[in-house]
Amino acid sequence: MKSPISSYRGPYADGPPPDALVIRSPALDRFGWRELYRMVTIASALIAPVVAAVARWLLGKLVRLLAGERLGQPGEAWAVVTSNAIVDGFESLGPTFVKLGQLIASSPGLFPEPLADACQRCLDEVPPFDSAIVHRLIEEDLGRPPCEIFSSFDDSPLSAASVAQVHACVLPDEREAVVKLQRPDISRRMNTDLRILHKLALALARTKAGRRFNAPAVIEDLHRVTNQELNFALEAYRQASFRDHIGAFGDNKAVTAPEVYWEYCGPRMICMERMRGTPMDSFDAILARDIDEELILRRGCKVWLEAALVHGPFHGDMHAGNIWVLDDGRAAFLDFGIMGELPPEWRAFLGDVLFTIMFDRQYLRIARAFRTMAIFPVDLELSDEVVADQLAMVIDPLLDQSVAGLDLGEIIKQAYDIAESLGATAPKEMVLITKQLLYLERYTKALAPDYVMVRDPFLLRNIFPEAAMARADELQMVFPD
Repeated sequence: MKSPISSYRGPYADGPPPDALVIRSPALDRFGWRELYRMVTIASALIAPVVAAVARWLLGKLVRLLAGERLGQPGEAWAVVTSNAIVDGFESLGPTFVKLGQLIASSPGLFPEPLADACQRCLDEVPPFDSAIVHRLIEEDLGRPPCEIFSSFDDSPLSAASVAQVHACVLPDEREAVVKLQRPDISRRMNTDLRILHKLALALARTKAGRRFNAPAVIEDLHRVTNQELNFALEAYRQASFRDHIGAFGDNKAVTAPEVYWEYCGPRMICMERMRGTPMDSFDAILARDIDEELILRRGCKVWLEAALVHGPFHGDMHAGNIWVLDDGRAAFLDFGIMGELPPEWRAFLGDVLFTIMFDRQYLRIARAFRTMAIFPVDLELSDEVVADQLAMVIDPLLDQSVAGLDLGEIIKQAYDIAESLGATAPKEMVLITKQLLYLERYTKALAPDYVMVRDPFLLRNIFPEAAMARADELQMVFPD
């Protein structure tokens, strides 16, 4: 490689311009020749593997039948064969359909079980794009090829996902880094596919099955999330902001996120600190290490709650690939493509819920928070006391369960389900909040099964300091650093 330019400053060296942070989502209802042409490709890619798989299945069934073999349940086998063939089609159609498969795999209760199981394949890595395209994209974003910017650059990706792939590199000052590079032309391709899927979803919504899992809403949400993920300038900005806020209270030194190296960022690439560690769901590997798994979980959950309730944007995709235990023992948040941010009234509501269930069970506080949000129907005649009694009847039994049965995500869900039943409209971010809490519950049950988030005042130490310290004194608990 040529010697890199040590004084190089890319287009985002001083941070991205404000205009680059705007999420631009092309209209879903636009439909033209490009979509029609793509529909033919989609139809052939989905129909051909299904027909071929069913034909092979029928032929195999006939052969076994002629051989006198006993055959299994036909309906179940048919569903498995068809589902696997559909996923074959998803994989051949590219990122949008891989994303759809990931959504189906992550929401098994909404979709037929054989299809949800088959879509687990979409959670695996996808084939990378080649190094010539990598070099071209970097040169288009930064104005120079990698050999003139980095001390070294690895053409073989560390990982490849539906939206981007990651390459290791070394900066001119010898800092190890990674470059997250967006797939070429992905915005146009994915939005074309999403328009087609939306048309199909609207048609499916006329059927009983389509109404059951609200197909148009699923695609609309996928459209929103996809276009958010495609704005790499916004992702890098949020990542840097999240990292900066971790230490806002002077603690949380054992939790981190990769530093963004703005000099080497562009519209379709993020350059950041390289981290080494173990994904949170590599349970055996983590348990084999000489670390305090429970403390790592407590610290990570505390940082996440502070982001959601105090700082604003919170990490919205805490699957295990995005949460690591680093080699040095710290917890790390990775990949900020999906972030949520609660409106102020819902942030206050979530704070009231957490204060109530953690400290005093005074449900009248939550009932009054419902009223404060001013989004109840004007004709709602229930008093705050009646609403508080309803909350107590639902939540108290959950809090009185044994340690193993306590589930913070379920408690939060019950609270805002009651709000919705009384006419309040919960933002989508509340669903995102609950999903992240359920991720944390999963990690906790595997790594620290005796730990109960809902009884740990340490998590709210910086949010409600006086109440947290009082509860810690009551429990004779010493907060960690």
